[in-house]
Amino acid sequence: MAEQNPLPVRRKKATRVQSVSHSPSEKEQPGGNEKPRWGESDFRCHRVQESLLSSASGFSNYRGILNWCVVMLVLSNARLFLENLIKYGILVDPIQVVSLFVQDPYSWPALCLVLVSNVFIVCALHLERRLVLGQFSEQVGQLLYMFLLFTILCLPVLVVFTVVSITPVGAVFALGVYTILFLKLYSYMEVNHWCRERRLAQTQALGRSQSVPLIPKANGEVSRKEVSYPGNLTHRDIYYFMLAPTLCYELNFPRSPRIRKRFLLRRLVEMLFIMQLLVGLIQQWMVPTIQNSMKPFRDMDYSRIIERLLKLAVPNHLIWLIFFYWFFHSSMNFVAEIMRFGDREFYRDWWNSETVTYFWQNWNIPVHRWCLRHFYKPMLRRGVSRWAAQAAVFLASAFFHEYLVSVPLKMFRLWAFMGMMSQIPLAWFVGRFLRGNYGNAAVWISLIIGQPIAVLMYVHDYYILNHGKLL
Repeated sequence: MAEQNPLPVRRKKATRVQSVSHSPSEKEQPGGNEKPRWGESDFRCHRVQESLLSSASGFSNYRGILNWCVVMLVLSNARLFLENLIKYGILVDPIQVVSLFVQDPYSWPALCLVLVSNVFIVCALHLERRLVLGQFSEQVGQLLYMFLLFTILCLPVLVVFTVVSITPVGAVFALGVYTILFLKLYSYMEVNHWCRERRLAQTQALGRSQSVPLIPKANGEVSRKEVSYPGNLTHRDIYYFMLAPTLCYELNFPRSPRIRKRFLLRRLVEMLFIMQLLVGLIQQWMVPTIQNSMKPFRDMDYSRIIERLLKLAVPNHLIWLIFFYWFFHSSMNFVAEIMRFGDREFYRDWWNSETVTYFWQNWNIPVHRWCLRHFYKPMLRRGVSRWAAQAAVFLASAFFHEYLVSVPLKMFRLWAFMGMMSQIPLAWFVGRFLRGNYGNAAVWISLIIGQPIAVLMYVHDYYILNHGKLL
């Protein structure tokens, strides 16, 4: 009996193992006590794959690295700011800002220039009214417009060089207003000229109606009647265009349904806070760095000049970024909200620029639209090549950059002009040899390094011209 007992036990175990291995009912039974069988794939832990930092991996979630960059940027700039406070103390003086705009409290030449600009606006409106009535021919109207636009550019130059009490900052403000006025009135002239041409063509084609019909809404209501030429030739229409955050004229601008008070208040708070921040950063950070850069220029110490340039690049670029947000987002949205101006595309994603051309097309949309509508496309229609038209756009932009810098400083050094014209070969080089992240890095480097070079050159020449020696 003792020798027969093991045999049934072995059969029972063998039978149980067989049933566990091949019985599908027991294998599929959930919560079973049997151990799962190891397959060949369970022993593998490797497969063909790329590292996350390789471009072929397709991985794009670098949020942690971006946060790290922000933390490092804040810490490094906090150290520089603390070093600046220890070395120079508190230099922020709001009262000093007033003296940058007004040298003589009884003389406000920059403000007077801005008020005189209304004369040119009214002249343009009455000139258009004479043209639509046929009192002037198109050729005479073009000549009068050219004289008007030429006067707009020359009058502030004459005032800056003859009036001693005008300050450089006040002159920059006045010239900026007149530059915007020049671009707007040119667009106003062009669009009304196109309307007269279309009106004449429709009159010749059996006198088609010029009125714009009422547009039915989805709920059956009727929207307001749009303005048609020459019904747009009113003081209200031209002054709305002068104050609207755009450089391109239209007879009927897109309008937002209402004024959002909370949105308006947020933009106002941003404007006031960022303006104070900009003034403080310039006084506390930029001015001492620029003053300390004059001695290396005097000694022609190139290594120290490069060191000063790199040190100036950080606050200059930070102030430029803050100014971009203050002007193109806070201020222009504030004005647009008050005027219920519907088109709020004042900028695009220029920070993702992989070419220099893409940056200039997307960082300042109002200027880009004006150049495209009134300068670039008309040249293409006249048979000019694309390359020549792009070069002409950069040339015009270089002129206005130099106009806004050299005239207020009362000196002509052409640093801003040459800086803008250097964008043409830089755009060709980046577009031809650099792609993707390398192109984006090249655009950022040109922005970070190019601006402080121009700043140092102008400050150096300004001190030599006005003080006879460097600090």
